Amino acid sequence: MKKLISIVLAVGALGLAVPASAQFAKPEDAIKYRQAALTLLGNHFGHLGGMAQGRIPFDAAAASLDADVVALASKLPWHAFGPGTDTGRPNAAKPEVWKEQAKFKELSDKMQAEVTKVAAAAKTGNLDNLKGAFGPAAQSCKACHDDFRKR
Repeated sequence: MKKLISIVLAVGALGLAVPASAQFAKPEDAIKYRQAALTLLGNHFGHLGGMAQGRIPFDAAAASLDADVVALASKLPWHAFGPGTDTGRPNAAKPEVWKEQAKFKELSDKMQAEVTKVAAAAKTGNLDNLKGAFGPAAQSCKACHDDFRKR
């Protein structure tokens, strides 16, 4: 598992280092990339939510790992919302993503800040700390989904 996390972190770091225009040969590639990053983020955030809400047993090591993945994945999808990625392959992004880019960036920045707090809370190994950080992070996700994601 540690090897997988190392690979994910290395790929993520590389992804952040390369300009967006050089990463994607076609808009469809950017759409696939952002959908994969958001799926990864959602799966790990959902696992944290299950622990925070008592639906699954709390596991401090798993929570810390999930939170690290969420913190990394929260940085990945945003550059893949470039020009030309609003059409083509089915996607859940509303047209407002491209019309209200300042607000979209503000909400994505807020979400990244909140999931950083979740990662710090998870590292304490204390379920109450995780619960305290999880709620505001979940609200930051919801705020963006409400404005920018199709139902």
